[in-house]
Amino acid sequence: MSLTQVGKGDMPYQVRSLYRSLLRQSRQFAAYNFREYAKRRTRDSFREHQNESEERRVQELMQKGIKELQSLKRQTVVSQFYQLDRLVVEGGKTGKQKGDGGGIMRQKDTGWD
Repeated sequence: MSLTQVGKGDMPYQVRSLYRSLLRQSRQFAAYNFREYAKRRTRDSFREHQNESEERRVQELMQKGIKELQSLKRQTVVSQFYQLDRLVVEGGKTGKQKGDGGGIMRQKDTGWD
Protein backbone atom coordinates (compact mmCIF):
# COMPACT_ATOMS: atom_id res chain seq x y z
CA MET A 1 0.00 0.00 0.00
CA SER A 2 2.80 2.49 -0.56
CA LEU A 3 0.73 5.13 -2.22
CA THR A 4 2.96 7.65 -3.89
CA GLN A 5 0.26 8.35 -6.48
CA VAL A 6 -2.35 9.44 -3.92
CA GLY A 7 -2.62 13.20 -3.55
CA LYS A 8 -3.38 13.13 0.17
CA GLY A 9 -0.18 14.23 1.85
CA ASP A 10 -0.25 12.12 4.97
CA MET A 11 -1.93 9.03 3.51
CA PRO A 12 1.38 7.30 2.69
CA TYR A 13 2.54 8.11 6.21
CA GLN A 14 -0.62 6.58 7.69
CA VAL A 15 -0.21 3.46 5.56
CA ARG A 16 3.43 3.03 6.64
CA SER A 17 2.45 3.65 10.24
CA LEU A 18 -0.26 0.96 10.06
CA TYR A 19 2.20 -1.45 8.44
CA ARG A 20 4.78 -0.89 11.18
CA SER A 21 2.13 -1.23 13.90
CA LEU A 22 0.93 -4.54 12.47
CA LEU A 23 4.48 -5.90 12.29
CA ARG A 24 5.27 -4.66 15.79
CA GLN A 25 2.12 -6.28 17.17
CA SER A 26 2.90 -9.52 15.32
CA ARG A 27 6.14 -9.81 17.26
CA GLN A 28 4.14 -9.93 20.51
CA PHE A 29 2.83 -13.46 19.90
CA ALA A 30 4.24 -15.98 22.38
CA ALA A 31 4.23 -18.84 19.86
CA TYR A 32 6.79 -18.80 17.04
CA ASN A 33 4.38 -20.14 14.39
CA PHE A 34 1.73 -17.51 15.11
CA ARG A 35 4.38 -14.79 15.15
CA GLU A 36 5.77 -15.78 11.78
CA TYR A 37 2.32 -16.26 10.26
CA ALA A 38 1.14 -12.81 11.35
CA LYS A 39 4.29 -11.13 9.97
CA ARG A 40 4.05 -13.02 6.67
CA ARG A 41 0.35 -12.27 6.30
CA THR A 42 0.95 -8.56 6.92
CA ARG A 43 3.78 -8.35 4.40
CA ASP A 44 1.88 -10.29 1.76
CA SER A 45 -1.24 -8.18 2.15
CA PHE A 46 0.66 -4.90 1.82
CA ARG A 47 2.61 -6.18 -1.20
CA GLU A 48 -0.61 -7.29 -2.86
CA HIS A 49 -2.06 -3.78 -2.62
CA GLN A 50 1.09 -1.70 -3.01
CA ASN A 51 0.05 -0.23 -6.37
CA GLU A 52 -3.47 0.70 -5.29
CA SER A 53 -4.11 4.31 -6.29
CA GLU A 54 -7.87 4.79 -5.96
CA GLU A 55 -8.42 6.87 -2.82
CA ARG A 56 -11.68 5.21 -1.81
CA ARG A 57 -10.16 1.73 -2.11
CA VAL A 58 -7.15 2.84 -0.06
CA GLN A 59 -9.48 4.11 2.67
CA GLU A 60 -11.32 0.76 2.68
CA LEU A 61 -8.04 -1.12 2.97
CA MET A 62 -6.91 1.17 5.79
CA GLN A 63 -10.13 0.50 7.72
CA LYS A 64 -9.68 -3.23 7.19
CA GLY A 65 -6.08 -2.96 8.39
CA ILE A 66 -7.12 -1.08 11.53
CA LYS A 67 -9.66 -3.80 12.34
CA GLU A 68 -6.94 -6.42 11.79
CA LEU A 69 -4.65 -4.52 14.16
CA GLN A 70 -7.33 -4.45 16.87
CA SER A 71 -7.92 -8.17 16.41
CA LEU A 72 -4.18 -8.86 16.51
CA LYS A 73 -3.88 -6.95 19.79
CA ARG A 74 -6.58 -9.12 21.38
CA GLN A 75 -5.03 -12.31 20.04
CA THR A 76 -1.54 -11.48 21.29
CA VAL A 77 -2.82 -10.80 24.79
CA VAL A 78 -4.54 -14.18 24.86
CA SER A 79 -1.49 -15.94 23.39
CA GLN A 80 0.69 -14.62 26.20
CA PHE A 81 -1.40 -16.56 28.71
CA TYR A 82 -0.31 -19.80 27.04
CA GLN A 83 3.44 -19.48 26.73
CA LEU A 84 5.21 -22.66 25.78
CA ASP A 85 8.85 -23.59 25.67
CA ARG A 86 10.77 -21.96 22.87
CA LEU A 87 11.17 -24.02 19.72
CA VAL A 88 14.53 -25.17 18.44
CA VAL A 89 14.26 -22.61 15.59
CA GLU A 90 14.07 -19.90 18.21
CA GLY A 91 17.17 -21.15 20.01
CA GLY A 92 15.29 -23.05 22.69
CA LYS A 93 16.72 -26.15 24.32
CA THR A 94 14.80 -29.39 24.48
CA GLY A 95 15.00 -32.33 26.81
CA LYS A 96 15.27 -32.67 30.57
CA GLN A 97 17.92 -30.86 32.57
CA LYS A 98 20.32 -33.03 34.54
CA GLY A 99 22.00 -31.94 37.75
CA ASP A 100 25.58 -32.46 36.60
CA GLY A 101 26.85 -29.46 34.65
CA GLY A 102 23.41 -28.17 33.72
CA GLY A 103 23.41 -30.19 30.49
CA ILE A 104 20.31 -31.18 28.63
CA MET A 105 19.46 -34.84 28.14
CA ARG A 106 16.68 -36.14 25.94
CA GLN A 107 14.26 -38.50 27.60
CA LYS A 108 11.84 -40.77 25.88
CA ASP A 109 8.24 -40.18 26.89
CA THR A 110 6.68 -43.52 27.86
CA GLY A 111 3.15 -42.20 28.00
CA TRP A 112 2.57 -43.53 31.55
CA ASP A 113 1.30 -40.74 33.77
